[in-house]
Amino acid sequence: MCLRALCFALTLCIALCMHVNAQADVYRHADTERKVIALTFDDGPHYKYTEEILDILKKYGVKATFFMIGANAEKHPRLAKRVFCEGHEIGNHTYSHPHLKGLSECDIKKEIKTSSAVIEKITGSCPTLFRPPEGFCGKEVTAAAENMGYTVILWSQDTRDWAHTTPEKISSDILNNVRCGDIILFHDFITPDTPTPAALEKIIPRLCNDGYEFVTVSELIAQN
Repeated sequence: MCLRALCFALTLCIALCMHVNAQADVYRHADTERKVIALTFDDGPHYKYTEEILDILKKYGVKATFFMIGANAEKHPRLAKRVFCEGHEIGNHTYSHPHLKGLSECDIKKEIKTSSAVIEKITGSCPTLFRPPEGFCGKEVTAAAENMGYTVILWSQDTRDWAHTTPEKISSDILNNVRCGDIILFHDFITPDTPTPAALEKIIPRLCNDGYEFVTVSELIAQN
């Protein structure tokens, strides 16, 4: 193989490796031995339940990450601003919560961009984290997020609060399976009723007593 061909092959290999690494930059948890975990809340803000959840987090001095739907933030800007002003992190969860499977990279980018514009207008800060609806993370999703400079966040524990799982079942599952570096999935927009506030009242004090620290997702993945 001539030198020029060898250089071209090496350049191509490096480029492909960089592309694979970027596409694989999806976090479900943090690799850490520290007792840190991140609570995350999807789909809000909700006029009632986001308020209740924020009051509980404030009561225990806990910080969390809220992956907001842009349309809901637009509808409830006061709540979105309260989340931000109380020191919680806001992530992007698209503007309208579409099924991303089958959407083009261009359409996915439009959903992300529109949502971030709404959140930035309300808070003055643009999200850097993206959680795809339903956790769907196909190649178009990762490519869109990569090209727009977002980090994709999934989860290691699903509370299934969206299925109206009882607070007792949620707390039992979390407390029996919690691990250092967990990203725990909750929702602050569930209708007509939600088990999330009651579950948080059970989970947070127990985990605090067990020595766990609650951090934002950005703080958590910085542990890697």
